[in-house]
Amino acid sequence: MNEQALALRYSVLIQWSDEDQVFIVTLPEWQDRLIGAAGHGATHEEALATARISLEMLISIAVERGETLPEPHQYPLAA
Repeated sequence: MNEQALALRYSVLIQWSDEDQVFIVTLPEWQDRLIGAAGHGATHEEALATARISLEMLISIAVERGETLPEPHQYPLAA
């Protein structure tokens, strides 16, 4: 599976920051490998695009280094 397809399996948390006046991106499964947020964007769409790029880069780097990828969280379907 390529980095783009794999990136879609990970959780992305996007939250507005009053202090920074941007949407902040957090990647829950990758928090132990990151210092701070994974990115940001002026709009929700920009933040989501930043998240996808960040995930693809994190996956690519981990694969190149032979590191184990974190397991994507599994959530039940909403009823």
